[in-house]
Amino acid sequence: MNFSSFFRILKRHKLTLILVPSISIIIAYFLVRNQPNIYSSQVKIATGITDQTQKVLSIVADAQESKINQDFSNLIEMLRSKKVLDQVGYKLMIHDLTNEPYVKPSVLFKQLNSSAKAHAVQVYTRLYNTRKPLALSDDDQNGLNQLLESMHYDNASLYKSITVYRLESSDYLLVQFDSENPALSADAANSLSQEFIDYYTYLVKDSQKKAIDFWTGLLKTKQDTLDKETNALKEYKISHNVVSPTEKARNLYTQMSDYEGRREEAQKEIESTRAAINDIDSQFDPRDRQYAESAQANASQRILSTQNQLQALNDEYVKSDFDPKYEPKMDSLNKVITAKVRQLSDKYVLNPLATKQALVEQRLQLRIRYDLATASTASINRELARLNKEFDQLVPTEGAVEAYQNAISRATTEYLEVLQRYNQTNLESKIAVQLRVLEPGEAGVAQPSKKMLLVIISGVVTLAFCILSLFVLFFFDSSIRTPQELANASKIPVLGHICLLNSKIIDLREIWSNTPTTGEARHFRNLMQSLRFETDNELAGKKVLLINSISKAAGKTFVAINLAYAYSFINKKVLIIDGNINNNGITGFTNTKYYIEDFLNGGLDNDFFETNSKIKVLGNKGGNFSLLEISGEKNIAEKFEKLKEVFDIIIIESPSLGNLNKSKEWILFADKVVTIFESSKSINEKYRPNVAYLKSLDGKFIGWILNLVKCNDYEHLCEE
Repeated sequence: MNFSSFFRILKRHKLTLILVPSISIIIAYFLVRNQPNIYSSQVKIATGITDQTQKVLSIVADAQESKINQDFSNLIEMLRSKKVLDQVGYKLMIHDLTNEPYVKPSVLFKQLNSSAKAHAVQVYTRLYNTRKPLALSDDDQNGLNQLLESMHYDNASLYKSITVYRLESSDYLLVQFDSENPALSADAANSLSQEFIDYYTYLVKDSQKKAIDFWTGLLKTKQDTLDKETNALKEYKISHNVVSPTEKARNLYTQMSDYEGRREEAQKEIESTRAAINDIDSQFDPRDRQYAESAQANASQRILSTQNQLQALNDEYVKSDFDPKYEPKMDSLNKVITAKVRQLSDKYVLNPLATKQALVEQRLQLRIRYDLATASTASINRELARLNKEFDQLVPTEGAVEAYQNAISRATTEYLEVLQRYNQTNLESKIAVQLRVLEPGEAGVAQPSKKMLLVIISGVVTLAFCILSLFVLFFFDSSIRTPQELANASKIPVLGHICLLNSKIIDLREIWSNTPTTGEARHFRNLMQSLRFETDNELAGKKVLLINSISKAAGKTFVAINLAYAYSFINKKVLIIDGNINNNGITGFTNTKYYIEDFLNGGLDNDFFETNSKIKVLGNKGGNFSLLEISGEKNIAEKFEKLKEVFDIIIIESPSLGNLNKSKEWILFADKVVTIFESSKSINEKYRPNVAYLKSLDGKFIGWILNLVKCNDYEHLCEE
């Protein structure tokens, strides 16, 4: 994209870029000069969302920044909600109906009589107290809504006047109300803040009340469930005579372990005393033992009686789970038995062999110990059997009790969780809402006027719009205005360009005189001389140059005549042939009496060739004919060879490429072809086949001549 061309367009339209924004500025000035001043009132509200000094419950955790932003967004939207704005509108309308209005009364307001005002105040007050909107389906309330709109107290108008935002990353909301009346701004800002806090408090308290009612009912249900499970366990224990199966099973297991240990000790005692008795018996002669037993028979009976008492006491001791209170009695009976054994030893001597008396006494004691251990083992076995039976009966009871206890445990957990939530909700309901007005709004001074800013903005916007419009036109404009654009668009070289002359009357004699009188004529002559140089280089000794165009009225006649003048200035003998039979402009311009038809079909007077004029013209008689319809190709070629012998350069103007067949016939006899392209035209789909045809001519087509260029718009094209 060539932005230099765009800047040239801006320069060309600089007057438009000055006038249109100026007009816009003037109009904006007259529109805003009578605008009233704007007064702003601000209220600062503390929310308690991020302020830790407002936290009462320590269980409240720090929230994430995203959650905090969401909470502030919810508060802002609630503050600007229709519910809150309706309340403010009612309040302001009641004030204006009962006091001096804040704003200029509307036409509808002025039409109200005293009774209508009283009725309106009554309805607005009722709706304000009940927080209800106006029912537009009701004719009366619809009229009251129109009254609100006429005074600009409806929610849509109030919404445009308020600004609510969070102060940076603080805990505060700033509520700003702008109006034409400072008292209205202060009252509206304060009313809006207070109505918002009241509405928020109402919603929070209503939500907390519903939450408390919910948790209260759920807590009662959970308590009833817990009581039901507890009573079921209690009834089961009573019906099965069980206090604590788990504790009882633990005690039974402890007793059984203790009895098992004592039985092992008694068993060891039996085995050890039995072995000791057998060892003593092996040391006695059977006669001695018989004598001793005979002598001690009566005494042993008395010892056995005491031993039976000790055995009975030992049974009681075992049954009592080895109660220590039996131990003193058992020790006393053991002492009695020991004394009787000694007495028996002293009284009854075996025989003169007194050395065996100690063994007899030892055997008696071992026998007593053996009998006691045997009796104790029997008692312990009976107790173990009883305990095992009791333990077996306890197992199903313990399973049932455990099931009841698990149910009670679950019910207790659920009850405690609900109780905790109930207590927390109940505590929160007793805490005041954290929203509060920190700084109330006051009637402020007038805000800096934005009138001048609006005027400047109108001019800037208009200027930007004009530039944008020109850029859009430039971007979508495919027309060609400079030689470079033509070469880029067609990929074909451009031999030169010819500027558009501003003069309505063109005097070729002035242009091609020795000293042109105007700079425009001098510049045009320089361009033609440059074009002559380029074409002469391309001809490279050839003589026949055909000039056509890609479209009609491109200026072929003008270019051909001036190029002939340019060649004549270097002492070239030039022949101009008007090959455009349908539009013979050269013939009419020169008023020639020599025609191509005559030359091809017969001949011309010798004076045509012998005159000293440097420029000769062969016109045509007009009509709808092509070149080959006038004469045959061979004859035409021979005639052109004769012309080449006489003239240094032959310039042919042919029809435009729109008449492709007629232009082709002339191209057959031309050495080189140059095509005129009119500036401000574009190579569109209509002309692309013509461009393709020119490229197919290979070396015969030498390039473009860009005609009618507005050189004043392109300074680099005007340089001499």
